[in-house]
Amino acid sequence: MAALLPELRVHHGCASVPDLDAAIAWYGEMLGFEVEKRFHVGPIAAAMLRRGDLSYELFQPPADAAPLPEDRRYPNRDLLTHGNKHIAFRVPSLDDFLAAAQAKGADIALVVRESFGRGVFLRDCAGNLIEFVEDDEVRD
Repeated sequence: MAALLPELRVHHGCASVPDLDAAIAWYGEMLGFEVEKRFHVGPIAAAMLRRGDLSYELFQPPADAAPLPEDRRYPNRDLLTHGNKHIAFRVPSLDDFLAAAQAKGADIALVVRESFGRGVFLRDCAGNLIEFVEDDEVRD
């Protein structure tokens, strides 16, 4: 009999961005994250952001880094490329979240209202996809 693995919990998500300061501002203004710490990983500038129990890391590679491929900016086209896709956050109400995101001028990539679930994909200031999923478990 195989040994059971210990409990796993998400530690943090991460995105690479061309402008760390602009991304810190975007994640702060749009989603309410605050800088927990800034640091370097070799030539890469980084910041760990926090909002409550959530942690999200941003990397700014050197200027000669490859840009985000155009297909990675569109949820349905991104599925046709191997690799990690996005991070998803739970929200209690898609409609309330969507109204707040629109009021802040969010770049909305796709709204999903299907029998299997409801959610929205936003693009951050660097084009990275972030999903927000309405979750029955977190509704009042």
